Amino acid sequence: MTANTEVARSGGRLWQGLTLQQKQVVWAWGFLTVPILFYGLIRFYPTVEGFIISTTNWNLMNSPSYVGLANFKRLMADPVFWQVFRNTFLYLIIGTPVSLVLAFTIAYHLDRVRFMHGFIRALYFLPFLTTATAMAWVWRWFYQPVPIGLINDLLSSVGLSQQPFLRSTTQALPAVLAPAIWAGLGFQVVIFLAGLRAIPTTYYEAARIDGVSDFAILRKITLPLLKPTIIFLVVFSSIGFLRIFDQVYNMTSGDPGGPLNATKPLVLMIYQTAFSSFDMGYAAAQTVVLFLVLLSISLVQLRLLRDR
Repeated sequence: MTANTEVARSGGRLWQGLTLQQKQVVWAWGFLTVPILFYGLIRFYPTVEGFIISTTNWNLMNSPSYVGLANFKRLMADPVFWQVFRNTFLYLIIGTPVSLVLAFTIAYHLDRVRFMHGFIRALYFLPFLTTATAMAWVWRWFYQPVPIGLINDLLSSVGLSQQPFLRSTTQALPAVLAPAIWAGLGFQVVIFLAGLRAIPTTYYEAARIDGVSDFAILRKITLPLLKPTIIFLVVFSSIGFLRIFDQVYNMTSGDPGGPLNATKPLVLMIYQTAFSSFDMGYAAAQTVVLFLVLLSISLVQLRLLRDR
């Protein structure tokens, strides 16, 4: 009891001897300790473990055996991987700009609407709240042949030929990408609206007094001041399209990633390698490649879009 009392007194004297700035640092690290430990266990440890597994041969039935860079060499020689890699970048380079242009156009005009503004905004945001699996199956129904598919039924009613959509190696990827863009559109519209509302109205009033046209205001005031919002959405959307999975898996459930791997993204390939083939080392190598791609693209985008 005496020893505990002495320790408490020593701790109290030590605390009293600290300056205000030092006490603030101690309190800050005290509050940050738990989230840092949690983040380290949830994020950093699995990441390091993934790098380690990528250098092994492991099928869950036996102990992992070290193979060095053999999984990465196998990956570089795999034609399916390169097709999947191409598909993944097509999702990125088509999905990101199309979704952002659509979202900004909608937000720009919706910002000027006053009648039922909240209701219209909620309608755009509703798909973002809907589960990806439910949306994928609804869109899959849209793409079915006559008399089931809504889109082909409309085409037939105006005398146009039916389209194969999900059964075509050329149309399947855009057909899968369309609902993915639609699903994230509401979130992007809301973020763009917040960015537009944050721009001071005095800039617009001064420009209109000077007789500046609407297009010039958009180009010289709105877009430059929306740069932080655009940077956030570009990075956020790019990561989302590079990690696309739900729409592809559910819309091509008979042949996931088909036909002939025409829609398969890298995340789906990782899933199939790990949980269908049980080739965990090879799947981990694919995961490392995806991690490096995500990291590189995010850093490049931040570098190109940041304020100079």
